[in-house]
Amino acid sequence: MKPLFLHLERWSTGASMALACAMLGVAASLGMFQILMRFVFEEPAEWTEVLIRFSLIWMVFLAIPMAFRQGAMVSVDVLYRWSPPPLRRVLDWVVCVAALILCAVLIWWGFDYARRGGVQTMAGLESLSMFWAYLALPVGGLLSIPGIVGNLLDPRRQELETAQ
Repeated sequence: MKPLFLHLERWSTGASMALACAMLGVAASLGMFQILMRFVFEEPAEWTEVLIRFSLIWMVFLAIPMAFRQGAMVSVDVLYRWSPPPLRRVLDWVVCVAALILCAVLIWWGFDYARRGGVQTMAGLESLSMFWAYLALPVGGLLSIPGIVGNLLDPRRQELETAQ
């Protein structure tokens, strides 16, 4: 069961990271297009500003699962370093539960926020609802759960200070 879960976690985290990289590419491309239109052709494209923000929001929330999987969760590094191995495992569980609670809050309130913001439209893109921008919060929270549990089952300490 554990190998199957870790396989699915690797797949979901990898897909999430690939989408985050794509969103970075979209933001960079739109930024280049915006500069080209504004300073070369002197015809600014206002809609690019909104889409750059939109793609950067999605990029951040799609990259969070990889950060959780690599062990870059909120933890007390000094306490972890000074603790004996049995207590380290307890700290792993505490950090995992705290991160899962954070994800539950992101999912619950993020979806509520997205649903309520669905009546708004994006400035410059009146045809696009803000629901799609706000939806990044619960989607990022949902995609983070396998990475958090995966880090508990197969720890990877890839932060600079606690790398094993």
